[in-house]
Amino acid sequence: MKTDQISMSFDNQFIGTMSSPKGDVKLGSQEQGQSPYHLLYGALGSCFYATFLSVALKMRLTFDKAELKVSGTKRDQSPATLEQVTIDLVVYNPSDEAKLGKAAHLGATHCSIHETISKVAEMNLNIEFKK
Repeated sequence: MKTDQISMSFDNQFIGTMSSPKGDVKLGSQEQGQSPYHLLYGALGSCFYATFLSVALKMRLTFDKAELKVSGTKRDQSPATLEQVTIDLVVYNPSDEAKLGKAAHLGATHCSIHETISKVAEMNLNIEFKK
């Protein structure tokens, strides 16, 4: 199954642009240029959140908003693959903390990018609820 397609162009330095069907992103060593791990963590966070939201909606759960932080560490040996990745999720005004926690864990295990990264890295999910 084909997922999508993007295109990239770079100069002879590490300055470039990624173009997708929805818009452009600056890459590399330029003002507001994104690094490879910024993009990977962004892909993980958005995939996780979309999956979590889908599960929460199916469970008829509500909340006002959510915030995510994604961080990780790489191994010292070459190639320096990811060793550990953490998703910190804050959910505001949850209708049911226990069920939203379950939805978050299901969101992680059903997110294809999470599952891909989990083949090389230890994955952690921290959930905090705020009223």
